[in-house]
Amino acid sequence: MRPLVSIIINNYNYGHFLRQAIDSSLNQAYSDIEVIVVDDGSQDGSREIILSYGDRIIPVLKPNGGQASAMNAGFRASQGEIIVFLDADDYFFPHAVSMITTHWKPDIAQVQARLESRDAAGNYIDLYPAPEIRFDSGDVTSLLLTKGRYNTTVTSGTSFSRTVLAKILPIPEADFRISADGYLVSVAPFYGRVFSIETPIGVRRKHGENLWAASGQEINVLRFRKSLQHDHLRYQVLASTSASLGRSPSHEPGLKDVLHLTDRIVSCKVDPQGHLYPSDSCKMLAWKGFWAVWKYSTYSRKRKVILSLWFLWVGYMPVKLAKPAIAWFLLGKSRPQIVDKLIKQLRAATS
Repeated sequence: MRPLVSIIINNYNYGHFLRQAIDSSLNQAYSDIEVIVVDDGSQDGSREIILSYGDRIIPVLKPNGGQASAMNAGFRASQGEIIVFLDADDYFFPHAVSMITTHWKPDIAQVQARLESRDAAGNYIDLYPAPEIRFDSGDVTSLLLTKGRYNTTVTSGTSFSRTVLAKILPIPEADFRISADGYLVSVAPFYGRVFSIETPIGVRRKHGENLWAASGQEINVLRFRKSLQHDHLRYQVLASTSASLGRSPSHEPGLKDVLHLTDRIVSCKVDPQGHLYPSDSCKMLAWKGFWAVWKYSTYSRKRKVILSLWFLWVGYMPVKLAKPAIAWFLLGKSRPQIVDKLIKQLRAATS
């Protein structure tokens, strides 16, 4: 018997994207599905769009409470053995659910898949995660305990076992009003394997309304601070989950995580007065980043060389010289053409 799959769409004021998300869910090649659309107190006409689908979908209309509350509400309304989450500004390809169910096994807690990254107009940008970033699969708990992270994806590329979600939900709603998938991918792997699908199953839209959108030309230090705050909450969840299972994470796992250290050194360098870790120094973070790249990352040798040198440059150079390196590395539109060409050549050589 084929498992019932619940697609849970969480929406807040994304009415201009919402129909495509719903239609892509209803038009799956896999027929044993239910589509649950949770509106988290939108004020843009989203509810009228949702109600126009009648009994083709299961609507959940609630006051605004954040993404975690929307995902919790969607799960409570669902019946599926496999739960697939979709952000309302993204959409699936017709084969998405078929690919997930094809690879599903009883011991799997989570399936993660690549997505195509596109802009608001639908123009292709890249794969997400980028093709040179290898997914981590199988038992990833050692990575979580060591560095607080493994290579995974965003909400619309993740699906979970209902049995596992029943153990770990509800998501703490006050802590994870945004980026609630960070809670799920940090806790679910303690209850089963992670399986990775390399073929894109849908589209992740990158647009100016995304919380983590970073396509401008100015360094927005607040974005890096939000990421650090989110990591801090994830580390707390990791500590409590692992303790309940008789395990313990590394002391300050973020100091072994390249992505966390990238955000942390940028925050420290650009605005040290507002930095969340008062005891940090940019030079200390530069060396932590250097060793994390070589010891704990799975990047190619060429990429490790470039990234480790970037950490040292940002850590040791004056702010005036560090800022261009930060912008060129993290904000695509700020790069001079020759720098952008070199970075693309590096990516091509290391894919």
